[in-house]
Amino acid sequence: MKTKIASMLMASAFSLVAFQAQSADKVTLQLKWVTQAQFAGYYVAKDKGFYEEEGLDVEIKPGGPDIAPAQVIAGGGADVIVDWMPSALASREKGVALVNIAQPFKSSGMMLTCLKESGVATPADFKGKTLGVWFFGNEYPFLSWMSQLKIPTDGGAEGVTVLKQGFNVDPLIQKQAACISTMTYNEYWQVIDAGIKAEDLVTFKYEDQGVATLEDGLYALEDKLADPAFKEKMVKFVRASMKGWKYAEENPDEAADIVLDNDSTGAQTEAHQKRMMGEIAKLTAGSNGTLDEADYKRTVASLLAGGSDPVISKEPEGAWTHEVTDAALK
Repeated sequence: MKTKIASMLMASAFSLVAFQAQSADKVTLQLKWVTQAQFAGYYVAKDKGFYEEEGLDVEIKPGGPDIAPAQVIAGGGADVIVDWMPSALASREKGVALVNIAQPFKSSGMMLTCLKESGVATPADFKGKTLGVWFFGNEYPFLSWMSQLKIPTDGGAEGVTVLKQGFNVDPLIQKQAACISTMTYNEYWQVIDAGIKAEDLVTFKYEDQGVATLEDGLYALEDKLADPAFKEKMVKFVRASMKGWKYAEENPDEAADIVLDNDSTGAQTEAHQKRMMGEIAKLTAGSNGTLDEADYKRTVASLLAGGSDPVISKEPEGAWTHEVTDAALK
């Protein structure tokens, strides 16, 4: 009799687990880049059960050099994406109605890293030089900065030659460019690891130049957000994600290990991911997920200040909302 009761209880438990799995709301998140500590908060939220606590079944899709998050969400391949605001606003102006629903990153990690021997000491020295620039939506902050400096990007002695940079540091190592695009948490350290000493480099952080734009925000489609059920799902997703981000900030080494556990490629190393997580924590520090309107306005102003070829042609409308974070954080 006891065995029969135990079997019935076990069967009921399995049934409950199966029911919970079936009843969980599915959410697909498309990352901007490959699995790395840049996205630790989401992996931590999943690993620690924060999404499960909210009744969510979250699939995290890594990005890559040939993946544009805006195209993925427009095609129905994701519910929410991680993207940089310049790319998101440019996409919105082109017809993909992205809305910023949360902003986990408070600061920008983008910079230009230059060889000191190239003669670049100030932004004025960019003229006549070749600069490595990422594309696929990552070029917008750079182009806006050059427009504000009134430096043409079509080559010549008074302009810069733009080298379409792959997502590596080869152009600097091979001296094909005087400067290349780097992130404080990733490519800069690849340059250092390649044997170039910090004292032989000159760096220009976009934050320090007053042209920083918002990075790594969470975006959903405007028409989807009009559905109360979908919006509530995003509220739960943002609440759990920010819980993951704060845990990652406080436990950087553990967060890096969780990222490594989710790297199916095996391309990442423990040392690199732990160093990256330490740098990422500096960028998410000070954010509870709510978009700072002043940061938004600064980003828009920078993108509009593009002379004859601005990144966006007019002030966006409806490009962000506090409704999701207000509900998630109350």
